Amino acid sequence: MPLSKKQAVLEELFAVCRERGDFIFDNDLVREIAAKHHFGNPFDATKVDNSSLLPPSIREAGYFILHLGKGRHRFVHGLDVGYHRFEEISPEEVFDWRYRISVLNEADSSESNVLSVASNQRIIHDFLYNDIVASPKVYFPRRTKRSITFWVGDTKVETRNLQMEIDLTMEYLGVVTVFECKNGFPSDFATYQLFFPFLYYTDLRDRQGLAIREVNCCYILRGRQEGRSVLRLYRYTFTDPTRMDSIRLDGKAEYRLVRR
Repeated sequence: MPLSKKQAVLEELFAVCRERGDFIFDNDLVREIAAKHHFGNPFDATKVDNSSLLPPSIREAGYFILHLGKGRHRFVHGLDVGYHRFEEISPEEVFDWRYRISVLNEADSSESNVLSVASNQRIIHDFLYNDIVASPKVYFPRRTKRSITFWVGDTKVETRNLQMEIDLTMEYLGVVTVFECKNGFPSDFATYQLFFPFLYYTDLRDRQGLAIREVNCCYILRGRQEGRSVLRLYRYTFTDPTRMDSIRLDGKAEYRLVRR
């Protein structure tokens, strides 16, 4: 199967880094190689949300991409750490969720709409708090920058002014939850999507002495099965904020929306 233009850019980036023995590269190199392959959006080239989007040569070598901030990136060995496989949801974790459809529920397939449906239908409240009338504080999407250092296996990763994107944050009784969401049901996700926001709030807690009891992460997927919307929710945390490989599953469920 021929490579996509994006995969061709990634494959050549990896080959160049391997040849020179330095796996750190910058946006100038990305733009140069993207132009060769007529890939129109070089800033998207290094964003690989799930491992199936990597070219086979990089997957087989066991590498993935991490962003280092200030226009720098790095190929890191440890594909099984760079991507976390979504755990299988068992039959007893599947629920029919009755709801009255609103005008905008199925209006678009944006990631923000996934969050809106999960929140408006109180699915998030049921999953996280076991209480559909809970009233968590809601903090809308934001971008922020932090310089952080962490480990991937035996590899130390240092970042400077790393830009983090946080889709949504909720706080309830001292528990802070960061959200990531996607349409469809990919087999895995880039671990940094949850790890970086997790580090942001743990660092904020430690620096400012905030009364945060716990920081966790919620990944929401939305797809369609048998003509109806299905939402899958996963709750994760990291047991060691210095290690990206310390991710731990704390809960999972599937909600099948049934119109009243």
